[in-house]
Amino acid sequence: MQGESSRKEGIFVMPKLIFVNLPVTDLERSIGFYEAVGGRKEPKFSNDQAAMIVLSDTIHVMLLTHDFYRTFTSKPIADAHQTSEVLIALSADSVEDVDAMVERAGAAGGAIDPGPKQEMGGMMYGRSFEDPDGHHWEVMWMDAKAAEQGASALEEA
Repeated sequence: MQGESSRKEGIFVMPKLIFVNLPVTDLERSIGFYEAVGGRKEPKFSNDQAAMIVLSDTIHVMLLTHDFYRTFTSKPIADAHQTSEVLIALSADSVEDVDAMVERAGAAGGAIDPGPKQEMGGMMYGRSFEDPDGHHWEVMWMDAKAAEQGASALEEA
């Protein structure tokens, strides 16, 4: 998997990107929330129906009003306060970064730690938050040596 764009045989190849599309009830409130937790609004892909929030070079959150979201699917929009739709996980560089992001989410109106903290013997640490629409985000840090060993390192912890 490539982390940056590259050239193959003289052709520009874009990196693999992820776009998490979330239905939101109040677009401006959601923009403010995601900016508070460290995202950046990308004006080139934002209007009164949607906003792109850049979390990293390869991770983007598309905040879509319910009316606009409905143009992509005929399924009912889940009330994320009542049902679990998805758990979205982001990595962090340190335990302190995990805590800082979750605390920023709480200060911006999100719910802190709707799921249990994940503390696995100094090998992995995670916390969670929900945005104002109830979308559940996990923020986790993993020790680089444990990540190299894979799941077996965590099972032994």
